[in-house]
Amino acid sequence: MSRRYSTRPTDLASELPPISYVWETPNRRPRRAEWDIPDPAVPGRLTPAMRAKLERIVRRAPEVMVKITGRTKGVAHLKSHLAYITRNGDLDAETEQGATLAGRSGLKDLQQRWEDDAGLDDKRRRDASLSINIILSMPAGTDAVAVKDSARAFAIETFDGNHAYVFVQHLDDKHPHVHLTVRSQGNDGKRLNPRKADLQAWRERFAAELRLRGIAAEATPRRTRGRVRKADRGAVLAMRMRKTTPDVDRLARKEVLSEVRGGRTAKHPWDEQIKSRQDAIRRRYLDYAAELQRSGAAADHELARQVRQFVDDMPTVETRRHALKNELSELANTRRREAEQGGNDDVRDYKRDDERTR
Repeated sequence: MSRRYSTRPTDLASELPPISYVWETPNRRPRRAEWDIPDPAVPGRLTPAMRAKLERIVRRAPEVMVKITGRTKGVAHLKSHLAYITRNGDLDAETEQGATLAGRSGLKDLQQRWEDDAGLDDKRRRDASLSINIILSMPAGTDAVAVKDSARAFAIETFDGNHAYVFVQHLDDKHPHVHLTVRSQGNDGKRLNPRKADLQAWRERFAAELRLRGIAAEATPRRTRGRVRKADRGAVLAMRMRKTTPDVDRLARKEVLSEVRGGRTAKHPWDEQIKSRQDAIRRRYLDYAAELQRSGAAADHELARQVRQFVDDMPTVETRRHALKNELSELANTRRREAEQGGNDDVRDYKRDDERTR
């Protein structure tokens, strides 16, 4: 058990996220957490931890966001990033040692230390990053103090003793969030290189810290909620706001138009895989509901009803190509209606002109 939870009462495990086919990340997990282990006596039975997670999911507890926003490549880049997250020294930053960095002088000392450490690393590639930049965020209305305390605890649990870091909280946005900048080079000589599964584990850890502070929070993958489309990258969203068509949109529309005009539908194996997995997820939810229904407790019956309603409310499986086809179909129908409406207007205008002539 990790250091932070070793002294806690064992019943706190019921508040931490378990493993399940429904919500586990499809990639390898960095480690098997204690709260992921099913009931050894009856492996298929819902444990208290699984039941607690089901309640949070079907009642739509706020989802945490843990996102890597970029990497600083050089000293000048690091200086610029630290100036940004501290608003040029107006906001205090906190280090892994709990020290507060106030003003530009404190930032200059931190930057110099990281630069010196990088210079001593003779194995570092010239283009290797100095730091990894992370945002930890919660929806609007979440207690900002709890978010900062949870971010601090998350950083201690994740990086303490190996990676130096600094974090700053921003409150000038409706979503309370913390900017966490972690030095890439670890004290053990290994470089920080988080994968998809690591990010999911980080989300779960941040959500657990929030729950320990009384904030309802979850960290489920999007497919758990029936969503299969990935979020668009920030650069793509920025181009759309500038009314510029990104290449990814142009190429996708070109492919879909080719299919429509050719009267054919290209078969992609991943579409079937996505649908198959979503069907399995929905079946597993209903299996959980059936098990809860067999209980004699009224609370279990109510949770079973909420689980079934949650499945009914899940969106249809729609990939980006499906969305584009629906968009094109709706556009074609709109133009057809406009053409028909225009034709009817021409007929009415002709009749009015004919009556005036007579």
